[in-house]
Amino acid sequence: MTARVSAMADHEALNPLTRQVVASFEAAPDPRLRQVMQSLVMHLHAFAEDVQLTMSEWEAAIGFLTQTGQKCDDKRQEFILLSDTLGLSMLVDAINHKTTGGVTETTVLGPFYVPPLAETPSGSDIAGDTEGTPLHVVAQVTSPDGAPVADAWVDVWQADDDGYYDVQKPGQTENLRARFRTDAEGRVSFWSIVPTSYPIPTDGPVGRMLGAVGRHPYRPAHVHFMIGKDGYETLVTHLFMAGDAYLHSDAVFGVKDELIVTPLDVAEGATEAGDRVGPHKRLDYVFGLRPSAPAA
Repeated sequence: MTARVSAMADHEALNPLTRQVVASFEAAPDPRLRQVMQSLVMHLHAFAEDVQLTMSEWEAAIGFLTQTGQKCDDKRQEFILLSDTLGLSMLVDAINHKTTGGVTETTVLGPFYVPPLAETPSGSDIAGDTEGTPLHVVAQVTSPDGAPVADAWVDVWQADDDGYYDVQKPGQTENLRARFRTDAEGRVSFWSIVPTSYPIPTDGPVGRMLGAVGRHPYRPAHVHFMIGKDGYETLVTHLFMAGDAYLHSDAVFGVKDELIVTPLDVAEGATEAGDRVGPHKRLDYVFGLRPSAPAA
């Protein structure tokens, strides 16, 4: 049974009010919009009936959503944070990204991706003066058959050793984030710091919601990656540090086993400019991109 036929079958069993609201979308010229709106109304009304929503609870929900919107700005997306903590982001991700061999698993974008990122030469140190254990990342971008993908853009961002992203600090210049470009072998490298686990922002409505239901706000240590090139689907993913205490209770449900990595201990190394570096961690990873579907 198609979604459209199923929706109409359910329609016959609806209460008169819900049936009237569903019918109000029947003339929508876009079939997909009509389907989404009618299904949304049916599920929303069913939820209210299921829990016997009270007027005070309805008012509290309206206030919560209003406050969520008011917390959003050009550096913070509280609605994405809400979607993440309800597991909706990962559900939509799973619906839209069916992983196949040679393609890297995807995960949530998160609320602190702030484009555009300054393009930075491979081998650069994106940590600046930020304290933390030095981390040398060497990545390669390939197609599913292992062929290198040259000239792909690679966006990287992460929190500092205190668990804050640069955009969370007033006056902070771009730090621990950058855009790189893969070379002919599909490779990029950069220096950063080993990430640590941190709490998502709790000073807004989403944080208050987590507190009210007794959930912790922590995310396991990770580095964000977004990788793209014409002809390929854009990859949004993280690399999570093995051994982190929150790997199995991520506040946004974003961990996948395939994305857990173990950086290696290195006694000494050098930047591409030849500067000597003392003891540090090294992380090597191959990211597989999925070719874009042919145009219909």
